[in-house]
Amino acid sequence: MRAREPGGRGTSPAPWAQVKETHTAVVILLGDHAYKVKKPVDLGFLDFTTLEARRAVCEEEVELNRRLAPLVYEGVADVLGPDGKTCEHLVVMRRMPDERRLAALVRAGRPVEGQLRRIARMVASLHGGARHGPEIDREGGGAALRERWTASFRQVGKLPGVLDDELASEIERLALRFVDGREPLFAARVRRGRIVEGHGDLLTEDIFCLEEGPQILDCLEFDPRLRYLDGLDDAAFLAMDLERLGSPRLAELFLRWYTDFSGDPAPPSLWHHYVAYRAFVRAKVACVRHAQGGADAAWEARNLGELSLRHLRAGAAALILVGGLPGTGKSTLAAALAGHLGYTLLASDRVRKELAGITPDQPAGAPFGEGVYTSEWTERTYGELMSRARALLGFGESVILDASWTDEAHRAAAGRLARDAFADMVALRCTAMPEVTAERLSRRTGGASDADQAIAEVLRQRTAPWPESVEIDTGTSPRQALEQALVALGPRSEPTSWRFRRPSMEPD
Repeated sequence: MRAREPGGRGTSPAPWAQVKETHTAVVILLGDHAYKVKKPVDLGFLDFTTLEARRAVCEEEVELNRRLAPLVYEGVADVLGPDGKTCEHLVVMRRMPDERRLAALVRAGRPVEGQLRRIARMVASLHGGARHGPEIDREGGGAALRERWTASFRQVGKLPGVLDDELASEIERLALRFVDGREPLFAARVRRGRIVEGHGDLLTEDIFCLEEGPQILDCLEFDPRLRYLDGLDDAAFLAMDLERLGSPRLAELFLRWYTDFSGDPAPPSLWHHYVAYRAFVRAKVACVRHAQGGADAAWEARNLGELSLRHLRAGAAALILVGGLPGTGKSTLAAALAGHLGYTLLASDRVRKELAGITPDQPAGAPFGEGVYTSEWTERTYGELMSRARALLGFGESVILDASWTDEAHRAAAGRLARDAFADMVALRCTAMPEVTAERLSRRTGGASDADQAIAEVLRQRTAPWPESVEIDTGTSPRQALEQALVALGPRSEPTSWRFRRPSMEPD
């Protein structure tokens, strides 16, 4: 016999009766229904050893899962013994067709964009109406996230021989560095009510795409703290799982839809960080399965570990200095990098004029060291650049600072800023042949910069050596200069499966 598909349409290839077992429950599939029995186990983080505890968790499971799967969870049934007394409790569910699992549809290459968009709206709606409070906020702050990362690192460390030591160490370094330097970001997330009681375990295997609408099953019911989390963290679990299945485009679409529906202004780095966290959590689970004899678990753990590292690199906070004399094309390169990487661009020419109360395109030319180009104005300009960069880095934004950087003291201040913000700093020094820079300066009209050939020559004579910078030859095409810069930036500029972007900024 074949089980009728819920909703009364089609058939399921699954046998009429099946039994599936997890470490906490047994699910009995009979015809059109599924019955879940909780095991009488004590695993430390949960205790189902008493009948009363199993009844309570069954009722909690039904109530919680009806939020996102109203067509599935019918209620709790009592199992009576021969004496008429209750001997067990069951969660009663409508049986879902395996072929309508989101995971099965994605693997088969079936179109799921419409369903994913509805899922994103459902999750955002759940978060929008979720409970808030101090106990929930505590679980979504930076300290709690750091604690969860370190607990996972300890657990994986006790299961050697699966994840490469170098890979695991780099994941740990980048993950904790991001968390430690982003306290303003996590505090703002709490303050703005972004910590919610969510689902906690959004996986493609537990989502069914029916004609009546998506049904999202298996919310984490046994420990409410596992449901107390940043809403973006909750959504990132499903995005990670879609990418794990080889569908990075769907992963990005889903998170974009979620942030649209939830009105979440989170920076791209936080998207990447939560995807990385969820990938490492699943890598940890795979390590445990490997220790228990799982045949493919080691391969899966390594793949998930590499996925986590890619996103940690893509989301790492960075301070990029783009410097050089007038006419070397530093502003063009800085704008191209900002557009390619999605970083925030701050330009000294614009900030200087903003501080002076004039528009960027308003001429303010003056001989070297006069007007708004005195040493006092220059110190004020660089101080403002550093202040804005510090705030942005704290909120998870990587920053490109476009300035001449001729003064060694300014470079040292930028280095201190990067260290304090737990961010990487890369210095790029633009150069070009004298005839090239002279020609560029001669045809420069408008724009934020007022430098001419005379000022360029004075700056050339006053520029302190910059041995730690990477020279970028901008005398070639802009594209070639960008490629040089990306090589200098190293792994952070490597393509990820998907990258969150803001609109590109065009050079003046």
